[in-house]
Amino acid sequence: MAETGKNIEEAARLLSQGQLVAIPTETVYGLAANALDETAVLAIFAAKNRPFFDPLIVHTHNIESLYRYAVLSDERLRLLAQHFWPGPLTLLLPKTELIPDLVTSGLNQVAIRIPNHPLTLRLLQSLPFPLAAPSANPFGYVSPTQSSHVNDQLGKQVAYILEGGPSTVGLESTIVGMEDQTLCIYRLGGLAIEDIENVAGPAELRLNQSSNPKAPGQLKSHYAPKTKLLLGPLNALLQTYAKVPKAVLYMGPSRTSEPNTLFLNLSESSNLNEAAIQLFKLLRMADNSGMELVLCEEVPEIGLGRAINDRLRRAATRE
Repeated sequence: MAETGKNIEEAARLLSQGQLVAIPTETVYGLAANALDETAVLAIFAAKNRPFFDPLIVHTHNIESLYRYAVLSDERLRLLAQHFWPGPLTLLLPKTELIPDLVTSGLNQVAIRIPNHPLTLRLLQSLPFPLAAPSANPFGYVSPTQSSHVNDQLGKQVAYILEGGPSTVGLESTIVGMEDQTLCIYRLGGLAIEDIENVAGPAELRLNQSSNPKAPGQLKSHYAPKTKLLLGPLNALLQTYAKVPKAVLYMGPSRTSEPNTLFLNLSESSNLNEAAIQLFKLLRMADNSGMELVLCEEVPEIGLGRAINDRLRRAATRE
């Protein structure tokens, strides 16, 4: 198990030596390394068993430092950065030569953001380099929203876990970029489409689901528990699998207990923000429950509901 604490100086020392450190953000915990050190970045891919064709997100501490690593010239993207950073927004921007091709999977754009967590911002301010930091979990599995999740899964691969408490958003960042003068959303996340469009105007969804992603988190099968997850009308699923031991993710008024069934409520008040915060934690609980199946249904397709449904669809996908 990795040492866990709030020692920013120790985290900075280890990162400067090329080691891996788990960091808290408002979205999920990240597995961080020096983004300019290819050997350190390779260690991220190895620890997560992550394919090299899936690019990483780079984290920095302010817009001024971003200009060393990326070109932020489009006015709409600049407005989004000014309005939502620090926060759960990632911009896909042309990269400078400082960013290794390994970080971007050979693409000429880098995914970059400023996280909204006081410990991690202080850590980034203390470093002379940005951090590459995908979610701190084995590739394709449920993302970690607290330090114990990281230790359970990657405790032997990280040198230190910076303890920042539970993630306050619980979904990865929304990824936005430009194509042919069109504002594009490449990954749904902790920033709602409505908020983006209110600031920067109409945006087009381009949620790639192939093995050749343009941005992180676009693979068809992702964020998945090891236990098979079925997504559909919940009452019908419950009837079909009445005799099968199962965990059930749902939202709304509490359900009474049933034989062979573990009910896990995303939000009793049907609050989508609360459901987003709870999603990965409850998926993990369902996966560790010993049940044979996980059942769930989609939430309303508004606000953060779109991102929740995106995660559920990818988690339910089986090649």
